[in-house]
Amino acid sequence: MDAVRMTCAGLDVHQKTVVACVLTGPIEGKPKAIIQTFGTTTKELLTLQDWLAEHDCSEVAMESTGVLWKPVWNILESTCQLVLANPQHIKNLPGRKTDVRDAQWIAQLHRSGLIEPSMVAPREIRDLRDKTRYRRKLVQHATAEKNRVHKILQDANIKLTTYMSDLFGVSGRALLERLTDGEVLEEETVRELVKARLKSKISQLMDALNGRLLKHHREMIKYHMEHLKFLEEQTGRLEENIQALVMPYQEEVKLLDSIPGIDEIAATTLLAEISPDAVNHFSCDAKLASWVGVCPGNKESAGVRKKARSRKGNKHAKGILCQAAWANIQSKNQIGDYFRRIRKRRGEQKAAVATAHLILRIAYAILRDRVDYVNVEREFFQVTTEKMADRLTKQLLQLGYQVELKPTGTS
Repeated sequence: MDAVRMTCAGLDVHQKTVVACVLTGPIEGKPKAIIQTFGTTTKELLTLQDWLAEHDCSEVAMESTGVLWKPVWNILESTCQLVLANPQHIKNLPGRKTDVRDAQWIAQLHRSGLIEPSMVAPREIRDLRDKTRYRRKLVQHATAEKNRVHKILQDANIKLTTYMSDLFGVSGRALLERLTDGEVLEEETVRELVKARLKSKISQLMDALNGRLLKHHREMIKYHMEHLKFLEEQTGRLEENIQALVMPYQEEVKLLDSIPGIDEIAATTLLAEISPDAVNHFSCDAKLASWVGVCPGNKESAGVRKKARSRKGNKHAKGILCQAAWANIQSKNQIGDYFRRIRKRRGEQKAAVATAHLILRIAYAILRDRVDYVNVEREFFQVTTEKMADRLTKQLLQLGYQVELKPTGTS
């Protein structure tokens, strides 16, 4: 392999050790390999940093091994030009695998310029990403607690959800609090607790509250409601912190928020995943879609295209994009029309991923051109009458029918 670097290093990162291999020498000749093993404590990583400086090595490559690469990256990023490699892209031939050989192989590939660098966002975006992911986890835990309360009420034959659309609104929480306290709810008490339209359903609510709520049920509901309250408080504090971190990127959030199906929370989450500098990291929207994992699979052999799944990518970005796609299922815009058109022939799941692909491409174009999303009139995408007639005629001919077209004067 032809070399493009005189001095570079490859790191094989593990939980306890980091095997470093420095290759140095003229580009035309065979390089000299210098190998040493270091620990993963901060003291050992600083020693690794000094060791690389002693050998005048500032270009370093490593594999993205779980989260084990992050502390090494945090220490070395101030003094070295780091490249993070996808392990699938630099896999060596099987057999005789050792840590030293892996470090040498990474260094050799990096010396020849054969490692495609993975996107690593700046420190501020990585911090924002951690908190947006944690916020989503908190919301999922809160939803799980609500489902547990629903389950207990069904077990006690309390049918509040039959007449209440949101059990955890103001009225629902007030009733749950009185139930867990062991009070016997009278009609006047219920009338005072419920709000708005529920006041017209007092008789139905009284029937729904007539169940068999045991002491065990009340205790379990109280546990779940206390945990739910804690989760909601944590989520609120976390959202305030997220707002402070995303303040320098308000323009990008506003641009993404203009896309149908994406609100401010989804825009912040998507921005944290793909980074505000996505246009600089990815040369086109197709590469960004491949990194996220919403592009179609590609499997072709002997000129025959075979069925292939979408590749694995950033599941967090893919999740928020699919959520935005489902939000457009009934929207009367270009994105909603695209979802329904794909759903007719491929089903809802594939339509959701295809629409997520479309939304990501739109987001890339918006961040690149710095313009708001503008909805195109639906008539612009409608097929002309002649094209539609030709397509339907060809389908009937393929089915064995003779077709004769006569205009009726109506359209």
